[in-house]
Amino acid sequence: MSVDAAQEHNAINSGMANASNGTTSVDHAAGALAQKQRKPYDYGGNPLAHINTGESARLQAFGGELQPGLYKSNPKRTIANPAPLGLSAFALTTFLLSLINLNSNGLTAPNIVVGAAFAYGGLVQLLAGMWEMAIGNTFGATALSSYGGFWIGTAIILTPGGFEIISNEGNQFLAAFGLYLMGWFIFTFLLLLLTLKSTVAFFFLFSTLDIAFLMLGLSYLYPQANAAGELGPHVALTRAGGAFGILAAFAAWYNAFAGMADPSNSFFLIPVLHFPWSDKGRAMRGKVDNTTAREQAKAEKNGEVV
Repeated sequence: MSVDAAQEHNAINSGMANASNGTTSVDHAAGALAQKQRKPYDYGGNPLAHINTGESARLQAFGGELQPGLYKSNPKRTIANPAPLGLSAFALTTFLLSLINLNSNGLTAPNIVVGAAFAYGGLVQLLAGMWEMAIGNTFGATALSSYGGFWIGTAIILTPGGFEIISNEGNQFLAAFGLYLMGWFIFTFLLLLLTLKSTVAFFFLFSTLDIAFLMLGLSYLYPQANAAGELGPHVALTRAGGAFGILAAFAAWYNAFAGMADPSNSFFLIPVLHFPWSDKGRAMRGKVDNTTAREQAKAEKNGEVV
């Protein structure tokens, strides 16, 4: 026992033996102990310090874990959460290409995206998808690995003078690339359907990405002639795809940050807005999940021990 603890113990014992006016020294000792407890610092009245610190606020975001239907961190995971890495790789590469599609600073050629698409959006995101496979996350493994393959494939197509895919196909490239993007629109729509029971942040990521693929696919399927009479992607549709791509990039960064921020490294936690019909949303509204009750009733009916 330390010296301070011994002194506090003696103060309490002496107070139990000596009481006056209905107040014992136990009360004074308890008050002293309460005063010694450090009060949380409010950081100068920072409103971000006034947050919900209960269990509900510490639940991982769906996007942070990249597992629809799971709002608690997987306790069986023995490696770090790979989802933020994959989301960050996707976000940066999408951000670059979307800025070019928006014709930012007069940029039109997507050459700068090739390096990021090969190394970060492609290789790193593919590795993150494989690590999601290792921890048993089917959705995360499928999504990250697929989009990693998308960026590698897109880099191969867009490599200037490397594979000569664009020059060999000529005008047919526009229609072919449009069909390529429409295929990714269909795939993303399937993933989007699996986020309907998750959070607004997770749903927003895949919805904006899906619309971006749709706009870009249509821009190549319905090209328009430029001032020189040459066919190219539809300008308005391309810029619309770039705008939704920017939103998807920031949504990916948002979900990645939600997967990394916790009380150990951040002064605030990321709101993710659970859908009211999701498991977490129903739990927050006090709705009872009857799945367990039905399973128990079925087991009792079959004579099994519950």
